[in-house]
Amino acid sequence: GSAAGFGCRNSSYNSSHWSCLTQCADDDSGNSGDSKNGDKKEDSEDVDDGTLAFLRIFAPELYEKITMKRMIKRDIIVDRPDVQWTDIANQVKAKRMLQEAVILPLEKPNYFKNIRKPWKGVLMVGPPGTGKTMLAKGVATEKNITFFNVSVSTLTSKFFGESEKLIKMLFEEAKTRAPSVIFIDEIDSLCSSRGEPTEHEVTRRMKSELLSHMDGLVSASKSDPAKSIVILGASNFPWNIDNAFLRRLEKRIYVPLPDSKGREELLKLTLRNVDVHSDVDLELISDQLDGYSASDIVVVCRDAAFMSMRKAIKGKTVEQIKAIPMAVMKAPITKDDFNLAIKKCQKTVTEADIKKFEEWNEEYGSSV
Repeated sequence: GSAAGFGCRNSSYNSSHWSCLTQCADDDSGNSGDSKNGDKKEDSEDVDDGTLAFLRIFAPELYEKITMKRMIKRDIIVDRPDVQWTDIANQVKAKRMLQEAVILPLEKPNYFKNIRKPWKGVLMVGPPGTGKTMLAKGVATEKNITFFNVSVSTLTSKFFGESEKLIKMLFEEAKTRAPSVIFIDEIDSLCSSRGEPTEHEVTRRMKSELLSHMDGLVSASKSDPAKSIVILGASNFPWNIDNAFLRRLEKRIYVPLPDSKGREELLKLTLRNVDVHSDVDLELISDQLDGYSASDIVVVCRDAAFMSMRKAIKGKTVEQIKAIPMAVMKAPITKDDFNLAIKKCQKTVTEADIKKFEEWNEEYGSSV
């Protein structure tokens, strides 16, 4: 019978489990005080598997919350992105805007008040492979800010039907660990136009929850700029973003393909740990890579770096390859290596793509 079953289940739990339930409930209600940047041990996350099984039966809502917090800590919070500004070639305008939105309010909190309150939402738009994700990580590294790397798949698949609870928890964690950056990649797929006939009820509720919390950030920022939470979005399809979200992403930065100077800078950065032959003119290579994205250029460099190895092993057996000296395998990259790599690696962004981004930026973008 059910009573016997309950007694049997209950017998495997002891007083420490009930004590933990009380402690976790206190943590959950905020009685334990604010924690900041991990200074306080978060007891509700540190429960063992036995206690978690206990909570699943006797406190399902608390169990769900702890499970979500663990998932956010494991899958979303990046301990230290470790991307320096110097790792990102060029993109001066984007860096300047991100500095104004995220870094300066922490350095000069007394300035960023009233009408000068910090920007709470920044959208980076541009073709794929232009460095939007690196820029976001660079901001978090610069000031040791808690970085929440949110993918739409995490929000929608891990707790299907519970996405709005997960969003609420995400913003609570960001507030606890402030200053924080919530980076949402491919934000267009999360914040697409609402009210479409094909829109799922779960998606609609999730969007409403996100909008509500974005509004909450604006009011929270008035009290203490140094405890700021900034939403950074990145999109390759900004024209698909709902206008309500676009209004809340106050600053919209176009991250274009690298210009000639940016391409040359990126070549130097990418090749800094390999030997390059004296016959290579990086300015000339940069001109040949006009229209290539940053990620395209990295692919070209990597392909060129493999050329000496490919030449050395051609026609040889595995045993013969083992005997080839490393110096031969790592011979400097030549001009011919680059020319061949450029022929093999086509650019991935079309003129039509660029035109579409430039038109959107003309209408919705922010000048920096």
